[in-house]
Amino acid sequence: MNKKERLLVLILAGINFTHILDFMIMMPLGPQLMRIFEINPQQFSILVSAYTFSACIAGLIAAFFVDKFDRKKVLLFGYIGFIIGTFGCALAPGYFLLMMARIIAGLFGGLIGAQVLSIVGDAFPFERRATAMGALTAAFSVASVIGVPLGLYLANITSWHAPFVLVGGVGLVIMTLIIIYIPSMTKHITEKRAQNFFHAYINIQKDKNQQRALLLSVVMMLGHFSIIPFIAKYMVSNVGFTEQDVTYIYLVGGAATIFTAPLIGKLADKKGKFMIFALFCSLTLIPVLIITNMPQWPMYTVLTVTAFFFIFVTGRMIPMQAMVTSVVPLQQRGGFMSINSSLIQLGSGLAALTAGTIITENADGSLNNYNYVGYFAIIFSLLAILIAYKLKPVRDTITYTKEMYEQPVNDNKIVIDQVN
Repeated sequence: MNKKERLLVLILAGINFTHILDFMIMMPLGPQLMRIFEINPQQFSILVSAYTFSACIAGLIAAFFVDKFDRKKVLLFGYIGFIIGTFGCALAPGYFLLMMARIIAGLFGGLIGAQVLSIVGDAFPFERRATAMGALTAAFSVASVIGVPLGLYLANITSWHAPFVLVGGVGLVIMTLIIIYIPSMTKHITEKRAQNFFHAYINIQKDKNQQRALLLSVVMMLGHFSIIPFIAKYMVSNVGFTEQDVTYIYLVGGAATIFTAPLIGKLADKKGKFMIFALFCSLTLIPVLIITNMPQWPMYTVLTVTAFFFIFVTGRMIPMQAMVTSVVPLQQRGGFMSINSSLIQLGSGLAALTAGTIITENADGSLNNYNYVGYFAIIFSLLAILIAYKLKPVRDTITYTKEMYEQPVNDNKIVIDQVN
């Protein structure tokens, strides 16, 4: 990538860092929140799902208008709202108001997540898109290595409010970078005629390839997010970890993916996105099965298993995101990715609620039936491979270039060229 591309990806990764950290921090805070608020697994799963369901609604609404506006302006609008919602979480005094703040954060979080992927899809051609996704996914790793442990440390020495203050503060810095450095991106806007208000939904209704991509996103979340909300609680209540020990899971796993995510992105571009997706989707089944059936093992054994879980899960998400962003042309990508983001959030919420329904809590706080949640996740992970096999990429007629990402070449295509 050239300097302009690296700067764009760096800022988008910063957005993803705050967005992911705001969402991720809820899971390791689970043991604290369940104890402080005196809530059960079902009530905690509702607290987690409140974010995802509100993000789902926001994305479905955003699909009507996002392709009519500058992607930068939509991203900035969503990010400001997300920061407000995050500070609302920091100020919430109890369970109910925290849930309200999570809903607000989710409404805008769903919007910015879709815009980040749309910008990457617009700015990088299909042949290099997984590489960009790999670099972008490093934000997840940094959130795991730095954000989650730091957030949990602050929560342990102060209160559970502290991680949200951290996210909101970093968000203010990232917002400034968006304003200064991300260029206006309007090439996707139809110039000759206004698009139908329902264009995104009409295009999906007509295109089975888009329908399969949306189905893949939902199925992946059912096979991915069903076990994640209760990993921290299971490790504390069943495996014997302390609440502080949970930070090591994110520290070790995130550190591993910092190195593997960019490599996996490049490998997917070189060897084929579906092949790498199928490989890592299959590999993920092993740590899922072990984690959800894990007895009281030594910490180093647990951290080894969870590290591979992080690596394999990240490894399947990178090529999947590259494939999904490629099923629509640039002019339709914003609306489609908003709907896709909504369905991802819907799938995440359904997965968390399903897990919360299956899992029960004993009198001593330990969890039952987590193994059944693992089997549930495995079934949907296998189904995702079958769906992904039938996806076909659509080649863009234009992409953005280094000068505000638009420069024509001889074959009437617009590509990203390299700075010498």
